[in-house]
Amino acid sequence: MKQPATHLSHRSGWLRAAVLGANDGIVSTASLILGVAAAGVGTEAMLVAGIAGAVAGAMSMAAGEYVSVSSQADTQRADLALERREHAEDPDYEHAELTAIYVRRGLQPELADEVAGQLMRHDALGAHSRDEIGISTTLAARPMQAALASASTFATGAALPLLVVLIWPREWLIPALALSVLLFLGLLGYLSAKAGGAPPARAVVRVMFWGGLAMAVTTAVGSLFEVAV
Repeated sequence: MKQPATHLSHRSGWLRAAVLGANDGIVSTASLILGVAAAGVGTEAMLVAGIAGAVAGAMSMAAGEYVSVSSQADTQRADLALERREHAEDPDYEHAELTAIYVRRGLQPELADEVAGQLMRHDALGAHSRDEIGISTTLAARPMQAALASASTFATGAALPLLVVLIWPREWLIPALALSVLLFLGLLGYLSAKAGGAPPARAVVRVMFWGGLAMAVTTAVGSLFEVAV
């Protein structure tokens, strides 16, 4: 017997936040270190800049995700409250509205009317929130989940370029860090694509291209401010 396909859309909320956090942690921390390295500072100064950037970035990611996803959650709650009032004031209109949605999706009017009636008797608000507004359990906003996922993965991603700084000597640091970060990003793109069930090649190229561009621009800017070591 053929096994049912496993869909992965339920991962979209935390996976988006996790990939964003890890990518930003790697790219922003590496770019910051490369920028100050190109300015000619020593290893200690690069570590201080990198650690400060990692801590600030993780906190910023957590706060930004929480605030933005909370705004999304507020909008969803407002829509549900409006829908609840409409159900209380005119349930017949809501039934006709849901029937029309199913007709547009391809059901015959009689069947659409029967489906709408059964779903509304079971869970009227749930049926309308899912099929009229587009709010489902899978896509519901979860601010704390997004904040924790982004902050933790940012910190993990930021640790990778910091580790390279500790390992490589100063004279080889810029090329070693750039190459290492591109490899980290390629691995991140591959893992994120596999976790989401998507083809990995496009994700790998995408994260490596934009990460490489960010590092190149930051290194070029840093080289304009060369200081004595």
